[in-house]
Amino acid sequence: MSEPLVLGIETSCDETAVGIVKGRKLLANVIASSVEEHARFGGVVPEVASRAHLEAMPATIQQALDISGVKLKDVDAIAVTAGPGLVGALLVGVSAANGLALALEKPLYGVNHLASHVAVDLLTHEEEIRPTIALLVSGGHSSILQVSDITSDIKSLGQSIDDAAGEAFDKIARLLQLGFPGGPLIDKEAKSGKVDAISFPRGLTNAKDLAEHEFDFSFSGLKTAVSRYLQATPEFVRADVAASFQEAIVDVLLQKSIKACLQTGIDSLVIAGGVAANSRLRTVAQQRCAKAGIELRTPPPALCTDNGAMVAALGSLAVAAGRPASSLGLEAASAISPSIPIWA
Repeated sequence: MSEPLVLGIETSCDETAVGIVKGRKLLANVIASSVEEHARFGGVVPEVASRAHLEAMPATIQQALDISGVKLKDVDAIAVTAGPGLVGALLVGVSAANGLALALEKPLYGVNHLASHVAVDLLTHEEEIRPTIALLVSGGHSSILQVSDITSDIKSLGQSIDDAAGEAFDKIARLLQLGFPGGPLIDKEAKSGKVDAISFPRGLTNAKDLAEHEFDFSFSGLKTAVSRYLQATPEFVRADVAASFQEAIVDVLLQKSIKACLQTGIDSLVIAGGVAANSRLRTVAQQRCAKAGIELRTPPPALCTDNGAMVAALGSLAVAAGRPASSLGLEAASAISPSIPIWA
């Protein structure tokens, strides 16, 4: 089947998202976010997210069908994020997908959240994803993946050993009293600041750390350094702190992902995930990739954050590639390895 019609469901965190894709054409991408319900807590509360998914799921599916002009009976397959993510949130999406697949007698594909972020790139580029290095940066994940085949061969080269980049943005935004979610707010604040105003540390980049954590990330030391700076500098310039902090994260992310390209001999880099919408990351990535002779691909900002389109896209690729469907009764797994993109 060259252009399968796939409905994708994403509930790994605080977005209830449903996408419908035909081949590599996006027909609908509907997102019901519960971010406002989490804002007063300064972060995502799993129980609140799960309840919001339950309430939003039927209407979100119906809206996607209405926008696409597709009837459920015409869908070729159902795809759903099976992990990684918040297990309670994942269960809502997985349960909905199991029910739809059973009732419609359609194949079910449980897909990896991280692989989906890479797959969404195909909805906006005509060229296939050739072997590439993928930098996945979001609120829950910071990973470098070697992608040989998006539906069957993905190898994890490194990941965050503490907080993900998005978590660091949220926590520093809270210290700067900017609000939640922190990424877009720090990005906006940093535009009027100086990136070199403050020399913040670049975690796991000295020789000793690189020997053990060549492609891993750590942002705990950076967060501590920012906190101590704020305590020691009552008259700090918020824009300069935001810009210097953001620059430290961008620098490390790109240092390691470009090094992965050069070391593996792969001259292609895909940057995806919520933090991939960061304007400074996109600008510096273009500059450094051009200098290194690396092709850079980034989804448009609207497809960087969690969405159903990316799940449907990976499901469509799996169907077209003849990959085996998942078994009905598919379970959610909060910490599935990114080296396994599809579950049978």
